[in-house]
Amino acid sequence: MLKAIVTVMLKKGIFDPQGRAVQNGLESVGFENIKGVRVGKQLEIDLAMDDLESANDLVHKMCDKMLANPVVESYSFVIKEV
Repeated sequence: MLKAIVTVMLKKGIFDPQGRAVQNGLESVGFENIKGVRVGKQLEIDLAMDDLESANDLVHKMCDKMLANPVVESYSFVIKEV
């Protein structure tokens, strides 16, 4: 069995209001030297397959069709055996 760990983030240059809110919160409780915060999402997907190449293609398709909005988000992923 394989596990895909997908990370989806807003593309550079896209305003991230959640990231800004987290940064403001951190600064308000005394954390300094924060240049910026970006908020994204991470998904863990258990795959009922053993072929890494097929899994790679499948996860790309999932990201392109549903998990990420290609207009404003980018994604990366790793696939590991479990």
